Amino acid sequence: MKLITENFTAVSVDADETLPDDIVIKRICGAAEYLARVKAEKAHELFPDNIVIGCDTTVVCRNKILGKPKNSEQAREYLHMLSGSVHSVFTGCCIIYGDRTFSFYEGTDVFFDKLADEEIEDYISSDEPYDKAGGYGIQGRGALFVNKINGDFFNVMGLPVSRLNKELKKFIKGVR
Repeated sequence: MKLITENFTAVSVDADETLPDDIVIKRICGAAEYLARVKAEKAHELFPDNIVIGCDTTVVCRNKILGKPKNSEQAREYLHMLSGSVHSVFTGCCIIYGDRTFSFYEGTDVFFDKLADEEIEDYISSDEPYDKAGGYGIQGRGALFVNKINGDFFNVMGLPVSRLNKELKKFIKGVR
């Protein structure tokens, strides 16, 4: 956000992140946008006089959403699934001000190298995988697993900075 503006406050809201079945079945790529809207609506209740931006990132591999791993077993499972394959990272953003709401999602394809069991075990023994969707952070040691990406690097980190900046400018001008 500091690339967009210095004038912001980051807050965490307690929001129900349960996905409706129809999103998971029909529009898995829209899950992040749905959750971003849930978070933005909750934040809007707390800060009704401010522009609120809610965001959420999901990792999708083989048509399955990989959330934040709950334990080392799940982190290991995720990394084995991602190993040697391509997956998609979707970040949803929702902007709310007054009675106006606009949301979107951005997708980026991430290509992982084939990982050796030793690499996976070393990585899951660190703290890094447990607070990140998909069980890895491209901005940390998870970058060692990435062969290439198609799309916005910042999106994989959790915020499509360029797109959000453009959409926010349109929203403020009343175009959105």
